[in-house]
Amino acid sequence: MSNSDKFKKDIADGNTFKGHYITLGAAMLDGETMTNSYVNVPLKTMNRHGLIAGATGTGKTKTLQVLAENLSEKGVPVLLMDIKGDLSGLAKASPGHPKIDERHEKIGLPFDPKSFPVEIMTLSEQDGVRLRATISEFGPVLISRILGVTETQAGIISVIFKYCDDNQLPLLDLKDFKKILQYATSEGKKEFEEAYGRISTASTGAILRKLVEIEQQGGDIFFGETSFDTQDLLRVDENGRGYINIIRLTDIQDKPKLFSTFMLSLLAEIYSTFPEQGDSGRPELIMFIDEAHLIFNEASDALLNQIESIVKLIRSKGVGLYFVTQNPTDVPEAVLGQLGLKVQHALRAFTAKDRKAIKLTAQNYPDTDYYDTAEVLTSLGIGEALVSALDEKGKPTPLAATMMRAPMSRMDILTEAELGNLLAQSKLARKYNKEVDRESAYEMLNAKIKLAEAEEAKQKAKEEQDALKRTESKRKSSSSRRRSSRQNPIVKVLSSPTVIRSVLGILTKMLK
Repeated sequence: MSNSDKFKKDIADGNTFKGHYITLGAAMLDGETMTNSYVNVPLKTMNRHGLIAGATGTGKTKTLQVLAENLSEKGVPVLLMDIKGDLSGLAKASPGHPKIDERHEKIGLPFDPKSFPVEIMTLSEQDGVRLRATISEFGPVLISRILGVTETQAGIISVIFKYCDDNQLPLLDLKDFKKILQYATSEGKKEFEEAYGRISTASTGAILRKLVEIEQQGGDIFFGETSFDTQDLLRVDENGRGYINIIRLTDIQDKPKLFSTFMLSLLAEIYSTFPEQGDSGRPELIMFIDEAHLIFNEASDALLNQIESIVKLIRSKGVGLYFVTQNPTDVPEAVLGQLGLKVQHALRAFTAKDRKAIKLTAQNYPDTDYYDTAEVLTSLGIGEALVSALDEKGKPTPLAATMMRAPMSRMDILTEAELGNLLAQSKLARKYNKEVDRESAYEMLNAKIKLAEAEEAKQKAKEEQDALKRTESKRKSSSSRRRSSRQNPIVKVLSSPTVIRSVLGILTKMLK
């Protein structure tokens, strides 16, 4: 058996599965595409997470597109973090191209242009389904992690949440949270001290400054109602295809706090609400984080710790996380070690540091008799990649340099008119894009303060009125005493000693 025949047999044996699978392309040997030697990924192990890596322009985004399309066709919903803004074309079928036909002829697959069910979502004021969450849903622990507060400040945040729970004060948005922080050290200072102990104004001031930082990055838009239900990420269309949910993130690359807030919220909500399912025949949801190196470079420690924990635990919920980045070394080792599927596009060795990174990357792949992995990594063409997956028993499939299939959908973005039509047909946009500002802690505390001020003013007026009455009563009493002590002038004259002596003198003379 020739080396080529042996290679084909190994690829066929290592990529044959009992259950459903996705075909990524055809294996290559010595630069030649082995037609019909398909490189497959079993659907069963796609919740074991994955990595799509490679230098700029090598085809990472198209690989992401291919995976999203094929997952959708298998009925698996997908969530894409679209940081570059070039994935909306999934909603329209590919117009085709002679080079695509040539590629697929080499692979041995027919090219079938298709559009897919797509929802466009947003965290900001861009057009799309609005993603929101309430402060209460985050809870004191996540809020403290996001803000990066001290242990003392975290304790104060816990007290704030406890007070709101005890007094039925809904914490929905940032103005609610800011108001209760201010109330705790001003109008409600005495109430808080009696129930929970003294709260430092310095600590609440520090927390408020951190809230302002999130607010300036768009947190005032994200926090609030209507809160997004993660179950809406699991929808399928009338043909049984999973929805591809695309979150537009082109305008928040310079807002790491907002992105960290969103990611923490989303991962925590998915983990807490999705049921345990273990290793079933198919995943419940696959999440792709494009340009993940931007996230890991800018993310808070809280987000990094949360992602590391979630990657280890969320697999049992049927959820797979896939990171799309330029170099595998961009991903923390604790995360990288948990990734089952690896699709490695070409890397460029321009510097000694690059060559060292390539050697380290090559060591992440299974040993093979057919390739010098480090050499292949620098010689792959556009749309070619080294692929290693996990088979249905969790063992690595044979490493294969792969001619990747082309996306069935458009490899370009939607026009403004197409985007507008897509959003006009969206059921989720009608559900979540209504502005809701119901009575919550902000309004309730303002009403409470006004009531207290009115009561205080009423009491003060009563006290002033009582004081006036007392003053008037004293004045009248004093006046009465003065009047009673004064004699009538006539009586005073008549009772004077002179008049009395005169009268007595007259009477004496008369008697004589």
